[in-house]
Amino acid sequence: MDSVPRLTSVLTLVFASLWHLGLTATNYNCNDPLASFLSPMAFSSSSDSMSTPSPAQLNWRMGTGGWTPADSSAQQWLQVDLGNRVEITAVATQGRYGSSDWVTSYSLMFSDTGHNWKQYKQEDSVWTFVGNRNTDSVVHHKLLHSVRARFVRFVPLEWNPRGNIGMRVEIYGCSYKSDVADFDGRSSLLYRFNQKLMSTLKDMVSLKFKSVQGDGVLFHGEGQRGDRIMLELQQGRLALYLSLDDGKARPSNNPPLATLGSLLDDQHWHSVLIERAGKQVNFTVDRHMYHFRTKGEADTLDIDYELSFGGIPVPGKPGTFLKKNFHGCMENLYYNGVNIIDLAKRRKHQIYTGNITFSCSEPQIVPITFVNSRSSYLLLPGTPQIDGLSVSFQFRTWNKDGLLLSTELSEGSGTLQLSLVGGTLRLLIQKASGPGAEILSGSSLNDGLWHSVSINARRNRITLTLDNDAASPAADTSQMQIYSGNSYYFGGCPDNSSDSQCFNPIKVFQGCMRLIFIDHQPKDLISVQQGSLGNFSDLHIDLCSIKDRCLSNYCEHGGNCSQSWTSFYCDCTGTGYTGATCHDSIYEQSCEGYKHRGHTAGFFYVDSDGSGPLAALQVYCNITEDKIWLSVQHNVTQLTHVQGSSLKNPYSMTLYYGGSMEQLEALIDGSEHCEQEVVYHCRRSRLFNTPDGPPFTWWIGRSNEQHLYWGSSIPGVQQCECALDESCLDIRHFCNCDADKNEWTNDTGLLSFKDHLPVTQIVITDTNRSNSEAAWRIGPLRCYGDRYFWNAVSFYTEASFIHFPTFHMEFSADISFFFKTTALSGVFLESLGIRDFIRLEISSPSEITFSIDVGHGPVGLVVQAPSSLNDNQWHYVRAERNLKETSLQVDNLPRSTKETSEEGHFRLQLSNQLFVGGTSSRQKGFIGCIRSLHLNGQKLDLEEKAKGLSGVKPGCPGHCSSYGSNCHHGGTCVEQHSGYSCDCTRSPYEGPFCQKEVSAVFEAGTSVTFMFQDPYSVTKNANLSSSALYTEAIPSQETILLSFMTAQAPSLLLFLNSSDQDFLAVLLCKNGSLQVRYQLGKEENHVFTIGVENLANRRMHHLKISREGRELFIQMNQQLRLSYNFSPEVRFRTVRSLILGKVTETLGLDSEIAKANTLGFVGCLSSVQYNHIAPLKAALRHATIAPVTVRGTLTESSCSSMVDSDVNVVTTVHSASDAFGKKDEQEPLTNAVQSDPAIIAGVVAMVIFIILCILGIMTRILHQHRQSHHTSQMKKEYPENLDGSFRNDIDLQNTVSECKREYFI
Repeated sequence: MDSVPRLTSVLTLVFASLWHLGLTATNYNCNDPLASFLSPMAFSSSSDSMSTPSPAQLNWRMGTGGWTPADSSAQQWLQVDLGNRVEITAVATQGRYGSSDWVTSYSLMFSDTGHNWKQYKQEDSVWTFVGNRNTDSVVHHKLLHSVRARFVRFVPLEWNPRGNIGMRVEIYGCSYKSDVADFDGRSSLLYRFNQKLMSTLKDMVSLKFKSVQGDGVLFHGEGQRGDRIMLELQQGRLALYLSLDDGKARPSNNPPLATLGSLLDDQHWHSVLIERAGKQVNFTVDRHMYHFRTKGEADTLDIDYELSFGGIPVPGKPGTFLKKNFHGCMENLYYNGVNIIDLAKRRKHQIYTGNITFSCSEPQIVPITFVNSRSSYLLLPGTPQIDGLSVSFQFRTWNKDGLLLSTELSEGSGTLQLSLVGGTLRLLIQKASGPGAEILSGSSLNDGLWHSVSINARRNRITLTLDNDAASPAADTSQMQIYSGNSYYFGGCPDNSSDSQCFNPIKVFQGCMRLIFIDHQPKDLISVQQGSLGNFSDLHIDLCSIKDRCLSNYCEHGGNCSQSWTSFYCDCTGTGYTGATCHDSIYEQSCEGYKHRGHTAGFFYVDSDGSGPLAALQVYCNITEDKIWLSVQHNVTQLTHVQGSSLKNPYSMTLYYGGSMEQLEALIDGSEHCEQEVVYHCRRSRLFNTPDGPPFTWWIGRSNEQHLYWGSSIPGVQQCECALDESCLDIRHFCNCDADKNEWTNDTGLLSFKDHLPVTQIVITDTNRSNSEAAWRIGPLRCYGDRYFWNAVSFYTEASFIHFPTFHMEFSADISFFFKTTALSGVFLESLGIRDFIRLEISSPSEITFSIDVGHGPVGLVVQAPSSLNDNQWHYVRAERNLKETSLQVDNLPRSTKETSEEGHFRLQLSNQLFVGGTSSRQKGFIGCIRSLHLNGQKLDLEEKAKGLSGVKPGCPGHCSSYGSNCHHGGTCVEQHSGYSCDCTRSPYEGPFCQKEVSAVFEAGTSVTFMFQDPYSVTKNANLSSSALYTEAIPSQETILLSFMTAQAPSLLLFLNSSDQDFLAVLLCKNGSLQVRYQLGKEENHVFTIGVENLANRRMHHLKISREGRELFIQMNQQLRLSYNFSPEVRFRTVRSLILGKVTETLGLDSEIAKANTLGFVGCLSSVQYNHIAPLKAALRHATIAPVTVRGTLTESSCSSMVDSDVNVVTTVHSASDAFGKKDEQEPLTNAVQSDPAIIAGVVAMVIFIILCILGIMTRILHQHRQSHHTSQMKKEYPENLDGSFRNDIDLQNTVSECKREYFI
């Protein structure tokens, strides 16, 4: 509804921003030379080779010909006083005339007062300017951002190694005029309106300020209806309060709507711009801008009477303020185009001033910076032998630990150490003899704010005061007499600390200090800089170079930033990203990526743009043998009924998918095919009112457009699926529902035009007539195929390449791809700029090299592989550069990293196209294949770019050579254009990697019989070989694999029937041991018993029986249990059938097998395989075409997922009258039986028959038992051909069988 006003507001803000930038941008004519006509007295320096200041203007040839210091060393500087604050836009340098002295690099510093300097920065880092290469040439630099200052310092960093420091300089710019007001912390300025109420739809407030205080109100205004605007400095940050409440009062303690800036109490100028158009607000502090939208319904800001600047005075109480006032200076203060300070200077009636002056008073505070974490220190003298001690100073830092102060007290009264330990202040006084003292104060003092510290010791009492809060004093003791020391070391100790009486048990302090007092006397730090007081090392004097590295928050994707003095750190917990800057997604970009990791099906998070701005979205990946489907469900899953809707009162439902439209579009665009099922059930409810009527139902797609096609119809055609095959109920209409029948019918189909998906809303308008009703359902968004994961290109010559537009990098960049090659070397990709470049290459058969230059010299990373990478296998490469580190990853090898330098610029500045497979620098191109190329998460279409180019072809065959090992358990890798698939036809397993077990629960009497016959097809493709269901007539080798779980013994697991009554049987004996029984002819009986444990123990067991020729091996649970060599006379015959479970045919089973066959097998069988045949899989998957017969109940189930209770159910045999182990509670059936005499007589006859059968079975069992007992007394001998290693394991005393040849292990 408010889209037009909102757009107007945004455009207003944009134009306002451009207007403001136009005012503050560098004037194109602001390039006048400012130093050429200055007097020699305007130049000063850290030192000079002459006793008097040397003029150092550009092209100066008189005298010394420029400036050169007395000693060419670090921390020398040349200073220029321009007389007034001016706008500086450029600088230029020369070497010293007639010498070999010139500076090759330097930095700049600026100041308004000649103190408290500020370093010139670009991209938030101290900028290094390129200097001269000879004496006379002029090197000119235009500043990226103009600077307003009076004093300029040139600080040489490097100079001619065969000469000295030498400079002639020029500064370019123009005059700068401003209106300034000074607030002393007790004053304010009031701007009164001409009317009682000022109601504004748009507002703009701009100003500059500087302050040494971290808190104070800059301006404030409010109305009686609850509207308020306030800008307040809070702990060095600016907080903006804004409410357009339209009469709704808000609590005064509400948090600010925006907080920007940091370290704003540094006594430097900071710019502020607030722009509001209705609810849209831009808030800018320096170069950091934040856009937000205010809450509430009103668009106007209603302020009563006045705006106050510098404080909030209490009406009727002069000099009283509601909050702490601002203490500092403001410049060029504008409110909606009104120059407030100018009005105050001209004493206009709208302005009331109190204790305001119109020049900026500059407190002479000299800060110092401890730069080096090892060698920085400051030595200041004390007044020795004074009874007592007094030291105070202020500090600010980001480090948790560091020495603040160390001194050896006079008169042998011990040592004093003040340090930060874990962000807490720790005062420790140690005495040579007797107890010392320790005081702890504060916490989290490494917050970057100024903190004041005072130590006082008088009359046996020691007090530590932090931020004007005195800590608990140490206990009085007569031995605690303290005398002031001779030398005070701040920040650290010199290298010869043992001689200097300084001791530092922890780190050197890195941070800033100021306002140092010793024995109540201030210390002149400028005198320290000039060498006339104390000593120091590695300090920046008259400069606090603290930097808030978290201000811009280079931690991406919502990572939490923390920092020390030298670096920042990112906590990526809960973001879904990882890496030094939370740049790398922990999720795959598609379901194809999860398949590549070996996953099958389940819910996963998919991050379509990887390291890009889009968050991950939860989807369901159904990874099958044929396709990889991705599904995204919406909020309405059930069939929804609709009644009572009309064109005037339409029914509508909006669908939400758990993510943004950008996320869904990225998923769809990256897929080969997407679809959504749409179902419309109707009874007297028309859908599109075809052929010519206005539509009664429509749906909305991704672009918020209305669509009038349904199901599989063509977009733009007002039809349903039935119109395509002319099967609609009424041929006069193009949808079934448009026939307007009284009976229920439906229109169903699939929407598959990707540019319109997903469905976001459905509207129904024809259910308000008599007997009119509809029901609709829209299925989940389903997609398959990753357009980019297998997107590949082949390069056949070193000169071939493809190219893409210039690669743009912000603060982080990553490149990833797969490659395979047989070449010795070659460049994968390259892009160049004027100085910057990026290059990835295979530099030798086992080395990948990543080279990059971001303005401060090339950085190279190399990963050395233990084996050759030019093996024509796919290998993965990922290179990344961010503000923390540069890294290179190859496959799963250890990552190579290098810390990123803070010098130079942050952004990779490239100007040429990105070359892939070749170079623009005439280096050796790449021969081989590259696929799945991503730049910063963006997917590049290599195949599309490769079309029609010489020496380049889309695609790259040969995936199985790299990924064939992913097909397990005998599965075969099948090449595809986009990747590969696993053919599980020959495997007893299934699934995308032939890893999913095919298993089933057998009940008592269940039998699966597989008959061996001619080959036939069981696959969808009838032309494929059916060898998975066929084996040789007389196999020279056999392999039997199966897994089982049961609690029933005896049991018959498997029975192989051959011709002439030969067989192989696998069974569990009554005691749970495993028997493998061979009948090879009438006289050749072999029984092998594996009696390691009771295998009927409700646990999974894995059996492998393999025969190669006449050598037999039996493995149980992956351990070899038996090996045996059959005699040469043994003949193996053709296998006719394989039976799992109960043998139902009359095959002349011996007594032991007959016992086990009483119930067959009761339990779970899994992954059964005989050579290349999977009989259980054939029974479950191909029962209609395979030569397999199933008798009894066979229930597919996962053996590995069954728990003990599940096994109990399937392995417990119940009576015939209670086949499911529970009482029949169907009372109507019971009553029917009782009331029918004929049925009763039948039941009685059945019971008698069952009893007779049981008696017969018991008689047979008793007879077999006698024979078994008699046979067990017979003498048994070891067969000569049994392996000697197993003879000791044969147990002849505990026989469980009556076979002629029986072996135990």
